[in-house]
Amino acid sequence: MKTFLFQGDSITDAGRNRDEIGKGSHGYPTFVEGKLGALYPNELMFYNMGVSGDRIVDMYARIKCDFINIRPDYASILIGVNDVWHELNNQNGVEDAKYYRVYRDFIAEVLEELPDCKIMILEPFVLKGSGTQGYYEVFRAEIEKRAASARRIAEQFNLTFVPLQKRLDELTRLAPPSFWLADGVHPTAAGHEIIAEAVVEAFNKIK
Repeated sequence: MKTFLFQGDSITDAGRNRDEIGKGSHGYPTFVEGKLGALYPNELMFYNMGVSGDRIVDMYARIKCDFINIRPDYASILIGVNDVWHELNNQNGVEDAKYYRVYRDFIAEVLEELPDCKIMILEPFVLKGSGTQGYYEVFRAEIEKRAASARRIAEQFNLTFVPLQKRLDELTRLAPPSFWLADGVHPTAAGHEIIAEAVVEAFNKIK
């Protein structure tokens, strides 16, 4: 049985069960587990090790215990929104140049230890909402920088990049931003479903 690891911040964490390591959440990792479990019965074991509030530097601090030691065959990573949000709220974010450098080093270290791990890098995203109002234009511009850095890293290491921002932007034509991202950052059930669909599509191409 192969192992699939979800890594990231609160969007990935999504209230996962801390009493059962790497299990359960109310978000896209559980949706992905359901979809892939139905498509590939008894072929995959899933671990969700996302941690709410994490920036890229925090995720890197967990690289050994929450990534390398799990030795995943597949992994998805979604990180970047807190690198911007923490700066706007309390001047404790991570500037784009450092985000790129640390993220690149993170991937390089993982692949040095786990050269056969197939990694999907998910695009960080943001919409207008209660958590982003007042500085949305700055927030969006900075998220786009992190997204470009994430894409650049995926290309450098020949990894799968999973775009999400355009998909969410287009969906706001069908329903308001809060229908997809409750506060402009954290997905609703519908928003998590959109991310899950993108991850499953990407996985099916690399399996």
